[in-house]
Amino acid sequence: MSLDALHKLRRGLIWPKAVPSRSHWLVALASLIGAASFLYPFLLPAVTARAASPHAADAPLLFAAITALCLIAIAAAFEGDSAARRSPAKTVALLGVLVAIDATLRLVPTFLGASPIFLLIILTGAVFGPVFGFQMGALTLLVSAFLTGGVGPWLPFQMLGAGWMGLTAGWLPRSSSPRRRLVMLAAFGAGWGFLFGAILNLWSWPFTAPGASEAVGLYWAPGLSFRETLERYAAFYLTTSLVYDLFRAAGNAALVLALGAPALRVLERYHDRFGWEPWTEAAPSPTRSGPTSTGQTTAPQTTS
Repeated sequence: MSLDALHKLRRGLIWPKAVPSRSHWLVALASLIGAASFLYPFLLPAVTARAASPHAADAPLLFAAITALCLIAIAAAFEGDSAARRSPAKTVALLGVLVAIDATLRLVPTFLGASPIFLLIILTGAVFGPVFGFQMGALTLLVSAFLTGGVGPWLPFQMLGAGWMGLTAGWLPRSSSPRRRLVMLAAFGAGWGFLFGAILNLWSWPFTAPGASEAVGLYWAPGLSFRETLERYAAFYLTTSLVYDLFRAAGNAALVLALGAPALRVLERYHDRFGWEPWTEAAPSPTRSGPTSTGQTTAPQTTS
């Protein structure tokens, strides 16, 4: 790698080409299992029998699957990913520190849906990539739930929502302008403020009032068409979640704009410190005529 390319790499203008590793496939599998867990109630003819306790039977299994896949993905990092060219031990240690710090932010009093816990999830995903971001989000919600006593059938779905937030943050383009990148991350955080609430509602919405009267128009019932399901969910979301998600979106954007710049610099510094790039020998420059270091002149070589 040339010196100019190395400088661009450190400034974030270029990045090593990512090659799907075992960790990528594990995160993809966790996402597929999670998406199926969100959506399968809509495929059932009726969910009345489980309406009193949504996901009481499958939530522990989903929790175990997501946690196990995250831990296996972390263990897979120790095998050494030549594409990432990053020290696995240091990266895993940093993940543990960031998760611990972010989990304690759950103890900070929040206003309606606004919480500082999402700031580090977004920023670490944007700096370290989608796999790291997914693990950051899922494990942060896991640890913070034990700190705050928020363990319940909703926990694996919260882990998935936060994991997908960090995952998609790793897909964002890295702008060469720090201000433009900060604005993009703030808009991303605001968008996920709404999206997080919209996704999390789905874990319990099919069980809320199955078979409710048509006049209510807020709840899912078996036999609805796809369009009717969307219309009812939109009405349900606007009625129950929009205000909370509005505060979450505003809080995410405000925190990114206020604290994002220094936090990104710290995370980028650790990203560079824990990574390495192999040097390649530069091609020799062509011989030119002119004075040398000894004051002599050299003539260009000619071939007969």
